Amino acid sequence: MNHLTIHTQSKQHNINRHIYGHFAEHLGRCIYDGLYVGESSKVAQVRGFRQDIIDALKAINIPNLRWPGGCFADEYHWRDGIGPKAERPLRLNFWGNAPETNAVGTHEFLDLCELLNCAPYFGGNVGSGTVQEMRDWVEYLTSNYDSNLSRLRKQNGRETAWAIPFWGIGNENWGCGGHMTPEHYADLYCQYDTFVRNYGDVNMMKIASGLGGTDHNGEDIQRFMESVVKRRHPVQLEGVSIHYYIFLPHEAKHSATEFGDEEWFFVLHEANRIDHVIHQNAMVLDQYDPEKKIWLIVDEWGAWYPVEKGTPPAFLYQQNTLRDALVAAHTLHIFQNHGERVQMANLAQTVNVIQSLFLTQDDKMILTPTYHVFDLFKGHQDATYLTIDLSCPSYTHGEKSLPMLSVNASLSAQGTILLTLCNLHPRQAITLPCQFEGRIVKQVSGKILQAQTLQSHNTFENPQQVVPCAFTGFYQSEQSTLMVDLPAASIVALSIEE
Repeated sequence: MNHLTIHTQSKQHNINRHIYGHFAEHLGRCIYDGLYVGESSKVAQVRGFRQDIIDALKAINIPNLRWPGGCFADEYHWRDGIGPKAERPLRLNFWGNAPETNAVGTHEFLDLCELLNCAPYFGGNVGSGTVQEMRDWVEYLTSNYDSNLSRLRKQNGRETAWAIPFWGIGNENWGCGGHMTPEHYADLYCQYDTFVRNYGDVNMMKIASGLGGTDHNGEDIQRFMESVVKRRHPVQLEGVSIHYYIFLPHEAKHSATEFGDEEWFFVLHEANRIDHVIHQNAMVLDQYDPEKKIWLIVDEWGAWYPVEKGTPPAFLYQQNTLRDALVAAHTLHIFQNHGERVQMANLAQTVNVIQSLFLTQDDKMILTPTYHVFDLFKGHQDATYLTIDLSCPSYTHGEKSLPMLSVNASLSAQGTILLTLCNLHPRQAITLPCQFEGRIVKQVSGKILQAQTLQSHNTFENPQQVVPCAFTGFYQSEQSTLMVDLPAASIVALSIEE
C-alpha cells in the first residue's frame, strides 16, 4: 500500500535555515582557484571572489558558511591572514602539501560572507594553537573597546567590530585535531570556553567539536558530556558538532561516476544510517538537556569517493552524479525530521572538494546535481515542519533494506506547502496518493530532478546533463488528494497553494 498523509494543521518545529549551511576549507581547490581567483583575475569577480559562484550561492539563500576548516583550522594561525597581502607569510598547507599564501584571511572571508549575506561560522585552532591566540582573535573580530587588537583591526581596514554568531572550538579532536580522548578534549573545551568571551551585543554560540567520526552509538559524546557537566562549575554548552561521511569500503573498485545498482544501494543505505547516528547522539544530549537548548550540528557531511583520475589525491576532487543528489535530498530530510535537536549542518564542501556544489575550470563553472537539490529545497528554510504518515515499499538489496521513498513537508509563513519527495529506487517507478488532511488543494506547481542514467553528471563540455525541469506527473483525484507519479531515481518538489 502506497499512501502519504500530510497533516497540514499539525504544525511542529521550525526548520532552522542553518541546516542548509556550507563549508569552505583551505583544502585542494576549494578556496584558491575555486571560490577565490584574486582581484586581478580575468574571471568575473568581486573582491577576488568569483561572481558566478556568489550569484549561485545567493540564489539558494546560503544561511551560513564555515571556515577555515576542517583539519586545516587546527593548523591555522589567524595573524598570518591579516594586513597587506604582500607581507603575509607563505606557509605549507600540510593538507595537500600545497602552498598557503594566506591571500584569503579573516577580512577576506568576512567580505565573502557580506557579499553572500550569510552568517560566518569560524573554526578556532585548538590542536596547534593556544588559548591566548584564540581569545585574541575573538577580541580582534568582535570588540569595539579601545585596545591594541581593535586598533589593529581598524588599521587593517575595518572600523567597527563584526558580529560573529558561531564559533567552533577545535575540529575533529578525536582525529586530525589532536587524537584526544573525550575527557581530555572536554577539559580543553572548558578552558577555551572560559576565555572566548562575548565583547559585543551578539551572543556568540561556542560549539564543541563532537566525537562523531566513529561515534555512531553515542559513547564518546556521553563521556564528553559527563566530563563537561559533572565539575565544580559546569560550563554552559550551546552546541555540539558531529561529522558523518559516506566512505566506500577499501575493497570497492567503483568511483563517483562508475558504479552499478549494488553500489547505488550501498551509498544510499550508508546515507540512511545518519538517522541512527543522530538519534543516538540526540538521546545522550536529551539526558543533560531535555529542553533541547543545545544545538546538535552536523558541520561536515557528504559522500566521499576516490578522487578523479589525474588530480592530486589530497585535493579530494570528485565528480557528482544523480546518486549524490539523492544522498543530499534524503540527508536533508533526515535533518529536518530531527529538527528539534539538529539546528545546523554544513555540506562538505562548497567548491571542488568532496560532495561540492560547484566545479571550476579556469573561467568555467558548473552546478552539480547536489546544488540543484539545495535550490529545490530552499523553501523549507525557516518553514514549519509538518508531520506526515507515509506507507511505501522497502527498497531491498540482499539482507539490507531502506524505505523506497523519502518525503518531507513544510508550511511557509505565506501559507505555501512545500512537499519534497525522493524515489530512492534506481529502477522502479511508483504512484503515491498524497492526502492533504485539513486542506483543499487549489494550485500545484512542481519541478523534478532526474537523468538519463544513474551515472549522469554535469561536465564542462555538457553542463546540463542533470538539471531540474518542470514536473507535471500529478493530478488531483479529490479536493484534498494528489496522485503523484514518481519516476525511478528522482527528486520532486511540489508547491501547493490553498
